[in-house]
Amino acid sequence: MTAAALGLLHWSGFAWTLVRTDFKARYHGTAAGFVWALAKPVAMFAVLWAVFSLIFVSRPTYALELIIGLFLWEVFAEATKTGLTSLQAKAFLLTKARFPSWIVVVTSIANSVITLAVFAAVIVVFVSVRGTRPSGAAVALFALYLAAFTVTVVGFCLAASVLFLRYRDLNQVWDVVVQAGFFVAPIIYPLDVLPERLHRFVYVWPPTPVIQFSRAVLVDGTAPSLTAHVLLAASAAAALLAGALVFRLGAPRAAERL
Repeated sequence: MTAAALGLLHWSGFAWTLVRTDFKARYHGTAAGFVWALAKPVAMFAVLWAVFSLIFVSRPTYALELIIGLFLWEVFAEATKTGLTSLQAKAFLLTKARFPSWIVVVTSIANSVITLAVFAAVIVVFVSVRGTRPSGAAVALFALYLAAFTVTVVGFCLAASVLFLRYRDLNQVWDVVVQAGFFVAPIIYPLDVLPERLHRFVYVWPPTPVIQFSRAVLVDGTAPSLTAHVLLAASAAAALLAGALVFRLGAPRAAERL
């Protein structure tokens, strides 16, 4: 077993403790407790489906396409905002205990990942019940897209968390980017309304390929090309490596900037 693998195994218990603590803190004092982690995505799905199915009757698939885009975008926005400020938020831990600081960043998006997992299950079940049951291959591809999505978010959070300690306006800048990015990604509009020459630019925005690929396999029953999958995997790996590099360079001075 490599040194990196041994290190991950050694700190896995601590990481799990942070995940449980954040999860409990989020729902502490609520009547339903952990049930909200399941109920919120399901309830939101039901409301959106009911509303947009009535409004866009002429396009039967629009409601489902919109819901997929909205949920993935919401997870992206919440996870990146949380990860960006994660080191600052957990400063009390970093200054009182000795452990790899990247654990704080990675575990900070645990709630978003849990929400994403629940949403994915709801979507697959709903599509199956609706009569257009996706194949096992389609579900597997959907899971891979979500994995690439999560890896990309982790890469961003690693880099942004250490940069935020030096540039405290970064969270305000990211808020503006996220607001603008909502309209860049094809969430409320189909991508084909844009000229084809602009598609490559829209695909540079990380949520776009995951949203489009997920819609393709679950709603349309088609799979993107092999080249598209390779590019998605490469971009996710590049985001993680770049984030890890920036974090490695900035982490040694993180404690003094808290």
